[in-house]
Amino acid sequence: MIQVGDKLPAGTLKEYVEVEGNGCSIGPNAFDVQKEAAGKTIALFALPGAFTPTCSAKHVPGYVEQADALKAAGVDEIWCVSVNDAFVMGAWGRDQKTAGKVRMMADGSADFTRALGLEQDLSAGGMGVRAKRFSMLVVDGVVKTLNLEQPGKFEVSDASTLLAQARENR
Repeated sequence: MIQVGDKLPAGTLKEYVEVEGNGCSIGPNAFDVQKEAAGKTIALFALPGAFTPTCSAKHVPGYVEQADALKAAGVDEIWCVSVNDAFVMGAWGRDQKTAGKVRMMADGSADFTRALGLEQDLSAGGMGVRAKRFSMLVVDGVVKTLNLEQPGKFEVSDASTLLAQARENR
C-alpha cells in the first residue's frame, strides 16, 4: 500500500472532456498520472463508486464546496478517482456540477487503484473491485498526507480534513 513519502505509481486515468482544447478532444481522454502531477499540488480523493449514496451526497459535494479554499491553500487541482468508466464519471461530474472545480478521473479497470494498493473487492454486493475511500495531498508526485477510511466510514477523507492538511503543508 502506498505510504506518505512515496511517489505516485505510474498509471493512466481517463477524464471525459466536455470542451475541445489544450490538445484534448471531446470525450474520454487519457492522462499519465505522473506527468499530470509533476510540479503541482493535487488534492486527490477516491471513492467506491459514482452515483452511490455517500459519494454523491457528501464526498464529492464537499470538494466542490471547498474548491476555492483548497486552491487558496495552494492546491492546483482536485482529482476525484473512481473505478468507473470515463463516460460515467463525465455524467456524474455534470450531475455534481464539478466543472472547473474537480477533475472526475476514471480508473476503469482499477489498474491505478491496484498500483496504489488501495483496492477493495465489493463483488458480494455486485460492484466488483473498487477503490477504498481515501484522500491524499500530493506535491510534485509525492504523497504528503494519506487519509484512509475504515470500511463503511466517512470521517477522514472529507474536503475539510484535506483543506486543513493543505494549509499545514504550505
